[in-house]
Amino acid sequence: MADARKTAHTSNHSAPVEPGRIDAPAPMAPPPRLPDSDCRAVASVLARIGDKWSVLVIMQLADGPRRFNELKRRVGGISQRMLTLTLRGLERDGHVKRTIFATIPPRVDYQLTELGRGLIEPTQALGQWALAHIPEIEGARAKFDAGNDRD
Repeated sequence: MADARKTAHTSNHSAPVEPGRIDAPAPMAPPPRLPDSDCRAVASVLARIGDKWSVLVIMQLADGPRRFNELKRRVGGISQRMLTLTLRGLERDGHVKRTIFATIPPRVDYQLTELGRGLIEPTQALGQWALAHIPEIEGARAKFDAGNDRD
């Protein structure tokens, strides 16, 4: 005679599961500990490509070369000095190539290098995630600020 209790199987478990029971996913193994020198190197790279201006500049260069003033117009709120510093830093790290054309006046284009193009997908994903979660983040900030307003 069949047991009246039903069992369910999941693709990664072989033992029966009681109806209505949801197993928590197995905890992930902690990432390996990096030597201090590796951590500093990773932090240095992330500091360059993770700052807000670099991400926005990379996103603007994803479609092809742009001139300085075009980038300045497209990256709202960035000052000329900050755009210069950002482009120099990205160029120094090999993400952006600067090309000077011998015209009058001289024309300068900035474009992503092959290394820089590797950043398009992650920066676009990060930007899309940020846009999709702005209302939640603003709500969390307002809630936090309201609960921590002690001044």
